[in-house]
Amino acid sequence: MRRLAETRRLSLSLAEPLSAEDQVVQPMDDASPTKWHLAHTTWFFETFVLKPHLPGYRALDERFAYCFNSYYEAAGPRQPRPKRGLLTRPSLEDVIGYRRHVDIALEALFEAGAPQRNRDVADLVELGINHEQQHQELILTDILALFAAEPLRPAYRSARGPATGGAAPELRWIDCPGGIRHVGHAGGSFAFDNEGPRHEALLREHRLASRLVTNGEWLEFIEDGGYAKPEHWLSDGWATVKTQGWSAPGYWEGEPGAWRQMTLGGLQPVDPAAPVTHVSYFEADAFARWAGKRLPTEFEWEAAAAGLPVRGNMLGSGALQPLPAPARLASGMPAQMFGDVWEWTQSAYAPYPGFRAGPGALGEYNGKFMCGQYVLRGASCVTPEGHSRATYRNFFYPHQRWQFTGVRLADDR
Repeated sequence: MRRLAETRRLSLSLAEPLSAEDQVVQPMDDASPTKWHLAHTTWFFETFVLKPHLPGYRALDERFAYCFNSYYEAAGPRQPRPKRGLLTRPSLEDVIGYRRHVDIALEALFEAGAPQRNRDVADLVELGINHEQQHQELILTDILALFAAEPLRPAYRSARGPATGGAAPELRWIDCPGGIRHVGHAGGSFAFDNEGPRHEALLREHRLASRLVTNGEWLEFIEDGGYAKPEHWLSDGWATVKTQGWSAPGYWEGEPGAWRQMTLGGLQPVDPAAPVTHVSYFEADAFARWAGKRLPTEFEWEAAAAGLPVRGNMLGSGALQPLPAPARLASGMPAQMFGDVWEWTQSAYAPYPGFRAGPGALGEYNGKFMCGQYVLRGASCVTPEGHSRATYRNFFYPHQRWQFTGVRLADDR
């Protein structure tokens, strides 16, 4: 119950710097209003935990199911995703009341001992916690998308992380052995269904960069005409560059020599030593080709991360933006594997051998999206602590870049 309560409180604390108006606006189809995130995570607990497992539970308002279902076809009809910003009602006050109603019921569920007696109920609560943590990250990336579209360029909050500045450490190459490796989650603790089944994967000998690609290195790509030379780009990527008018990473403004980037701390000068972020798969792949390298596969990344502590610049640091790598990197070990940015891999998001989606609405959580997207690994500067792990598979479409996404290079040996 303690982890559940802490998770629910964190969502509200993330919304505290925002006005009621901030929390209802939807800046683009991919992003959702903060108010919707607060309500949707509540609907998730209500629908999948309370209604089936708390006798006598009564919904605060049955109409909320239409408003706050996301993509669960088996759970009924819903407000179209591009039109979530039209939900001026229920009000923010009503949504806070909805959360309170569900939180009281969750307390009653624990007092009745249901999660303690029934492993299935405990697993659903754990899924709900991890689901809400995903939406905590989305609250921040979606509010950044909103504030970046605002003419006043407001700051969500002043950064509280370590001071930046100085040069990035020299990029070194780590030799990684080939062979058959076990990949995927081994069980014994929570994991999403797309992290399994655990299976064997054949790796070739390769090299992995010791740190993430920096803004300074991306500036070299820009200055060399990276966004103007089709030879670096996949066909769909080049078409996206032309139709979208891309000439720099997402949220960059200005011109060569005076670039600034919109961050959760407001509009700031681009830090050359910090990891580049808000780049799409298309951009990551083009940069790697320009550099004469490639992106790692998801299993190369997982093999390198296995055994490393899951710590780094994540939400708890308060930085709310990627930070430069430590001046001294540990010999033979990759830095920044967790935190700062989600790292694009060259691996298509596909089911592992033996994967089967579960029954019912919750079976829609991951499996039905295994087409046309690419896997990212690690965690970002706004990922809640305790949420990620070496087997975690994030995924996005190759053109998307509103998340904190970045690049680690790999090479063949």
